[in-house]
Amino acid sequence: MEVLKSVGYFILAGLFEIGGGYLIWLWLREGKGISYAVWGAIILVLYGVIPTLQPASFGRVYAAYGGIFIVLSILWGWGIDKIPPDRFDIIGGLISLAGVLIIMYWPR
Repeated sequence: MEVLKSVGYFILAGLFEIGGGYLIWLWLREGKGISYAVWGAIILVLYGVIPTLQPASFGRVYAAYGGIFIVLSILWGWGIDKIPPDRFDIIGGLISLAGVLIIMYWPR
């Protein structure tokens, strides 16, 4: 159960970081209104809080989160920007997930 909760926190943190960053991107790159920037900033602050709910140390959590971020970014690009991942995106994503499993959940 703890592993599922931890994975949930990783996914939630990823969605907040990518979503907040995307709103900032839309404001700066696509000329959207300042409200995009404000909401993006709020969401990014909340993203900073979510990893503190993880049961592991800061360094381990952020190292493993990098792998989750890679996969969620690929999925975001596919779902939101309509850019499907190629085989190298998929291979790289799977390698990064293997790293997450080893860093966070391998028995010590």
